[in-house]
Amino acid sequence: MLTDSLSRADQSPVHAGVEGPLPFVLRAPVPGDSWRDHAELIRRAVDSDLQTTGGILFRDFAFRDTNDFEDFARSFGHELLTYDYASTPRTKLNSRVYTSTEYPAHQVIPLHNEQSYSLNWPMKIWFHCIQAAPVGGETPIADSRLVYQRIDPVIRQRFAGKRLMYVRNYGNGLDLTWQQAFSTEDRNEVERFCRLSHIDFEWKDDGELRTRQVCQAVAQHPVTGEWVWFNQAHLFHISNLPAALRETLVSIVGEEGVPRNVFYGDGSPIELEALEHVRDVLQRTQISFPWQAGDALMLDNMLVAHGRSTFQGPRKVVVAMAEPAPLG
Repeated sequence: MLTDSLSRADQSPVHAGVEGPLPFVLRAPVPGDSWRDHAELIRRAVDSDLQTTGGILFRDFAFRDTNDFEDFARSFGHELLTYDYASTPRTKLNSRVYTSTEYPAHQVIPLHNEQSYSLNWPMKIWFHCIQAAPVGGETPIADSRLVYQRIDPVIRQRFAGKRLMYVRNYGNGLDLTWQQAFSTEDRNEVERFCRLSHIDFEWKDDGELRTRQVCQAVAQHPVTGEWVWFNQAHLFHISNLPAALRETLVSIVGEEGVPRNVFYGDGSPIELEALEHVRDVLQRTQISFPWQAGDALMLDNMLVAHGRSTFQGPRKVVVAMAEPAPLG
């Protein structure tokens, strides 16, 4: 154990009724040292602890800029991924580093595993805090193994057996355009991506795109063998929208035309009670810690979900992803 260099942060994570080691905190032996000076220490910590805890917070290491952070993420041996089949607005900062989701500061981003609304997702995700918000702005996390265990077994089995169908309508000023979501202006490229990814698609009369994809609700980690709750039903479902906005959207475009929604894999509706139960479990399992400028957080994306709290003032957190999940 690297006890001489590993410790808890001064401001310990706040566990919502949870006891556990997440996130594991690795401090620079000398505050302000470059991460490059301790690359071997960092690598050993990741090899030893990432798949046990699910997440490591690197604190007091120096990062020069986003290029340096990109080099840090690359140092773990995998090519970084582009943000294809996106579901939220982001800005590409350099070759493979993006802003975190650009939703207004007053909005909460619910806990989720990155791209768990698809059949292809990154196994690793990194966050780097360049500027911490003066108020709020945390990136809450939750152990997806624990979420899986806490979900009512009847609901868990129903979700696992039926799977989930995500329906998305792009553009019309209501959500990402298909050009933004698929990072291309070429319809043929979109269709090629959809066919390869088992996404059903249709071009509507107004020229906009609708997609449907049936995906997992739970998943088994390919290395640890552990089962995790792994979907975004609670986030994609229309019930996640505020009631007034939901009613307005449906009155304008109909339920079929809302930007995103989710059903069981057979097309049947998901019970609101089940979704509220899932949201409650996620909330009870959530862990939150205050960002400090310079922090970097590395998560096993299957083992740990993440979100975003509301905030006030300036905030800048950037993201990188790597290691596509092995297929089936």
